[in-house]
Amino acid sequence: MPSLNKVLLMGNLTRDPELRVTPKGTSICQFALAINRQFKMESGESREEVIFVDVEAWGKQGETIAKYVTKGRPLYVEGRLKLDQWEDKNTKEKRSRMKVVLEQFQFLGDSRGGPGGGAPAPSGEFDQTGSAPERHSPPPRSSAPKPAASENLDEDVPF
Repeated sequence: MPSLNKVLLMGNLTRDPELRVTPKGTSICQFALAINRQFKMESGESREEVIFVDVEAWGKQGETIAKYVTKGRPLYVEGRLKLDQWEDKNTKEKRSRMKVVLEQFQFLGDSRGGPGGGAPAPSGEFDQTGSAPERHSPPPRSSAPKPAASENLDEDVPF
């Protein structure tokens, strides 16, 4: 039976990212997103619900998030769900927590720190290896005149 574990989230950071390094030298960045949902009740009353989701980013992606994102900034995250389970040291109770392990992300908002726009900040989207795609500037606008509608362009058509 096929399985799918994919999460797509867009929200604002609830705190500054926390960057740690494992004994082997791998970076881990932990942060949480606040995701708002607005809806209307049956009575017509407008309501808002906020959910808080813990996210974990490994390697270069975690380092990049810790460097460029701060509390309150919007972020788009793609990842997978992971269930952490442990036993509480004091009470010996079994505990668990669901979190998202980041696979890709994209900065949102403008580069000055505001929430608007949707223009990517420093390097935009990152793949699973954390490397940035090549950035291309748009082609220069040509000032050459467009062909007139009356020109016969059928000569170029191969059929």
